[in-house]
Amino acid sequence: MGKKAETPYVPPQSTMAEFTVKAVLLGILMAIFLGAANAYVGMKAGLTVAATFPAAVVAMALLRPLKGTILEENIARTTASVGEALVAGAIFTIPAFVIAGAWEELRYLEATIIMAIGGILGVLLVIILRRSLVVEAELPFPESVAVGEVVKAGQGGQTGAALVFGAMGIAALWELFKNQYGVKMMSESISRFFTFGSSSINMLGERIDYQGGMLLATPSASPMLAGVGFIVGFRISAVLFSGALMGWLLLVPLSIFLNPTLVTSLAASNQLGDIAIEVWLRQVRPLAVGTMIVSAFYTLIGLRTSLISGIKKALTQFSVSGGGKDVDRTEIDLDFRKVFVAIGLVAIPMFFLYGYYVGSWGAALLLTVVMLILGFLFAAVAGYLVGLIGSSNNPISGLTLSALLIAAVLMVMIGVTDLKGVAGVLAVAGVVCCTAGISGDMMQDLKVGHILGGTPWKMQAAELLGVLAAAMVLALPLIALDQVYQIGSAALPAPQAGLMAMMAEGIVGGEMAWPLVIAGMFLGLGLILIKAPAPMLIAVGMYLPFESTAAIFVGGIIRWILDKQLEKKEATAEEKTRAENTGILLSSGFIAGESLMAVGIALLVIGADLYRSYFGLPTGAEAPPVLPVVYQGFWVSLLVYPLLLWLLVYLPLKKMREGGMPATRLE
Repeated sequence: MGKKAETPYVPPQSTMAEFTVKAVLLGILMAIFLGAANAYVGMKAGLTVAATFPAAVVAMALLRPLKGTILEENIARTTASVGEALVAGAIFTIPAFVIAGAWEELRYLEATIIMAIGGILGVLLVIILRRSLVVEAELPFPESVAVGEVVKAGQGGQTGAALVFGAMGIAALWELFKNQYGVKMMSESISRFFTFGSSSINMLGERIDYQGGMLLATPSASPMLAGVGFIVGFRISAVLFSGALMGWLLLVPLSIFLNPTLVTSLAASNQLGDIAIEVWLRQVRPLAVGTMIVSAFYTLIGLRTSLISGIKKALTQFSVSGGGKDVDRTEIDLDFRKVFVAIGLVAIPMFFLYGYYVGSWGAALLLTVVMLILGFLFAAVAGYLVGLIGSSNNPISGLTLSALLIAAVLMVMIGVTDLKGVAGVLAVAGVVCCTAGISGDMMQDLKVGHILGGTPWKMQAAELLGVLAAAMVLALPLIALDQVYQIGSAALPAPQAGLMAMMAEGIVGGEMAWPLVIAGMFLGLGLILIKAPAPMLIAVGMYLPFESTAAIFVGGIIRWILDKQLEKKEATAEEKTRAENTGILLSSGFIAGESLMAVGIALLVIGADLYRSYFGLPTGAEAPPVLPVVYQGFWVSLLVYPLLLWLLVYLPLKKMREGGMPATRLE
């Protein structure tokens, strides 16, 4: 029995405006802003949030006064979403160059080239795969269907833009008042080290006095992190928080307790809080990396049937790009011959990029060939998984880690084992990660376009323009965030990049703390054996600062309160979906507003330092604050919790009775 044909919302015979200058420019601007926002939240929270929904809402709100059509809105949304997808690949890998010591600081040109090559390759490969996965394969595409319903509902005036923009304003103001470089009116979190009583233990006939303690911290007063927790839900945020409990309240106190000499020497100088952070950085994080490694491959093994199916479809169901008179516009892709030529052209700068890092043209050729093969396979896998479970669950970190391990083993086999080999491996991982991120996102976009009646080749051209523009700009906010907040620090931990750096250093450079990593691997195996949910999330929770993970869990609790209130009020399925969609749009606004303000403040600080340097004034730590410091207490920051409860519980309950939101669930 064949697959039932889908009827697009806009008929193929329609000639309404679609690929216009205003739609593409709006999409490019949104790609840059949403990409910068996702860079901050991804490196701070270890999770990225799909930009498709807020992009769709904003596109409808901004194009409506300009009399934009639904297909122009589709082009703008398609172009916008590449920023989030591209930066998701970038933040998983490019900061690893700094963490591993291959770069002293983030480099604009190299970062831009990696993003451009990976992003363009992702678009080109998806063009080849579109028909097999979007049209022929019977995949549910849950998020694409939801976005399609949002756009359709928007044609009747139900955009939800007021929720997104209002939440953005609230979160931006909150970040301005709590950011360490902003108008400091509150502390984001407070922590205190609690000392245990002394204990004496007889070890091998010798009596040893032990004394340790525990560092406790409050959740970050962050609408952004709470918004992440609300979107992912109580279950996922609870699993993530369990990793924080395991890392900060089990392993850190245990390590401190088992080092009595160190504790004794630091107790007198009140440095026990500092040693707790050092233990987390130097001992718990490598252990968490070992758990991540096992968890990543376990995730891929669990998806093996889906992966194999995706690869088979990619290899056997190539569509024939048509431009003939009898072909509907909704079935026309960019010309395949030109696409294959473009892939060959992209391979040329990729070859020189790898040669530049590795210092061997033979090794560069090997890496280029491997990258093209892996890029195609991972594009198929990412596209298939997005069709199956949605782009928010696209396991690009696991795919990237697989590519990194393959490249690292190849480097060792051909004898490139110095820092150049580490850089070459990270360059491969960077291109693969950007390719997988763009592939999954674009497959979702093409499915939305298929539902709405968009023209594939126009969407593909818009994606290429969006990737090029985003790649040229998004390295700048990454550099600004690193200079101000420092990638790898507690303020910006970048857990996936830390994992990639440690793996590249460990395999190629031989500098890994293998005992801790191996112990973490066995921890991961134990979690798998007891069927613990999402071992990767548990490991990420161990890797992140406690206050960040706790704030995400607060968002999950708020989502749980909303769900319980909906049950208590016996809401219908449609009312429940409306309430949840209201909360998701508000949370998306929190994420965008707070992260964009953090990026803006970073740019302001850098600009102020450049100004002072030009006029010979003090810069850096010696310079006065750019914005005034008003108050640095913590208690005023507690106001965020009743505010979030009102916005994410009361307001959705109110909106569900009024209607005005799509009745299809946003994931």
